Amino acid sequence: MNTINFSRRRAAMIENHIAGRGIRSQWVLDAMQAVPREAFLPLHLHEFAYQDAPLPIAEGQTISQPYIVALMTEALALKGGEKVLEIGTGSGYAAAVLAQIASEVYTVERIGQLAEKAATVLSDLGYRNVHVMHADGTRGWDDHAPYDAIVVAAGGPEVPESLKSQLKIGGRLVIPVGVDRRVQELVRVTRLSELKYKTEDIADVRFVPLVGAEGWATPTDEPATPVHRRGIAGGVETPEKTIAASCEAFESIASTDLEPLLRRIGNARVVLLGEASHGTSEFYRMREQISRALIEHKGFSFIAIEGDWPDAARIDHYVRHATYPASEWTAFARFPTWMWRNHEVREFVDWLRNRNGRVEPGERVAFHGLDLYSLFSSIQSILSYLDDVDPQTATVARQRYGCLTPWQADPATYGHAALTGAYQTCEHEVVGMLSELLQKRRAYAEHDGERFLDVVQNAKLVASAEQYYRIMYYGSRASWNLRDTHMFGTLQNLLHFHGPESKAIVWAHNSHVGDSAATEMSARGEYNIGHLCREEFGSAAYSIGFGTNSGTVAAASDWDGPMEIKAVRPALPQSYENLFHEAGGARVLLPLREPKTAGLISVLSKPR
Repeated sequence: MNTINFSRRRAAMIENHIAGRGIRSQWVLDAMQAVPREAFLPLHLHEFAYQDAPLPIAEGQTISQPYIVALMTEALALKGGEKVLEIGTGSGYAAAVLAQIASEVYTVERIGQLAEKAATVLSDLGYRNVHVMHADGTRGWDDHAPYDAIVVAAGGPEVPESLKSQLKIGGRLVIPVGVDRRVQELVRVTRLSELKYKTEDIADVRFVPLVGAEGWATPTDEPATPVHRRGIAGGVETPEKTIAASCEAFESIASTDLEPLLRRIGNARVVLLGEASHGTSEFYRMREQISRALIEHKGFSFIAIEGDWPDAARIDHYVRHATYPASEWTAFARFPTWMWRNHEVREFVDWLRNRNGRVEPGERVAFHGLDLYSLFSSIQSILSYLDDVDPQTATVARQRYGCLTPWQADPATYGHAALTGAYQTCEHEVVGMLSELLQKRRAYAEHDGERFLDVVQNAKLVASAEQYYRIMYYGSRASWNLRDTHMFGTLQNLLHFHGPESKAIVWAHNSHVGDSAATEMSARGEYNIGHLCREEFGSAAYSIGFGTNSGTVAAASDWDGPMEIKAVRPALPQSYENLFHEAGGARVLLPLREPKTAGLISVLSKPR
């Protein structure tokens, strides 16, 4: 097992993200180099210790971004030997940095568990000049006042009078202040005399709220991140400024004003809603919020998800109050529970069922699957249908699909056996079955058009899946293109079935709904649903991608493994995601088709 060279990563972080972003104090640079940030993190986050980003610790709190720790420490103008008060101990990391310069550091934390943990870690690392107290930090620590410097790692509505009074004449107090809990001004207050203070603005920042008697009454869970440091770019227009000026901020998912977005979507026939992960609650909730608005205000006809057809058909049966018998299996049992069997999807499905129950059958919004992994569930659906409407053809189908029966437990092994010649391919049989079903289209469709759509789509899925498992061993390009071609073909079939006025909402990963032609995918010869939709529908296809710079995600280390809460890796320094992060704004929509700022497209068109 490879061990992580933390010293090398620490040095690289300081070079690229601390000194590289304008921190000049050698005291601060040396202190940052001396403190092992990994020691203040849970073990599973050690590998991310020197990413320049806040990371979760405990009690819904975060360890501050290294750059913001360096920025605030430099603003204190320490020269060595001072007595410093810190408000908001958190993990203890910033206190350790201060202790490398100051003679004594007194730090106050309002959350008892964090105070106890930080005190233990600091003691274990040998910091004898750091003293931790569990108390209301807005009142300071009067027993050891006055202080040469005070730093506050949380944003308050104003500078607490208790802290100002505990500052030595000539001392500096650095604190985020703002009447908006989400965005503050990082200020430095210098005490000039007993009653006189000078205040300087340093940067726009976002911090967790300063909770206490002289701060906010209740907490929220926003991580501390810098928005824009004044003086770095001066009055020069930067990519970050251009992006920030183009964003539409929103306070919460539930309260988002979607009217401007709906206006931009206009008469689009296909709206594709992406996500950066399959295990992030916020992505599901925002996607469902937009979908409800599209259904209620734009008359969209169906949802089509990156999920298997027969599983989604089970949900469709439920939401549209179908009268024919439902399939017997549990929908999406093949998938991890956090992907499609989560609370967010269940709430949306129940909402859709209730909504559909109030309208005529022809106006009910459907729920379909686009993917091709359900080889044997699809075969079972076909056989069940044929047993009802055409028992003779059902017998033929069992014979043809019997070719795949030995591989039911693991279809991928069929592909390997066929590739090596150890087993004949089943292509002739599954394509022949699809052809026979299509030849009987009129007779079956007259029996029940909805169920015939289901059986034909399942037969197409079996044909695509058989080919998919055979070619997956040739490389990712061939299997990827087959999969997305199948999903796009399914989308086309659904639009045709639901009629010329029908409109679709697609739920899939960003990698499927973005435009592959604009990414490195095209260099690999890959394409996706997003690109195929643009070619087919032009401006009538509207894509919305979701992303984040940090946070957590539900995932597993292996496909069948238990759910784990993993930390999202912060964006790479030269990535578009990092550019958006540096532009600021905790929650924003960024319109690209109708940008608010003239230079936005030019900024984003530069390769990164």
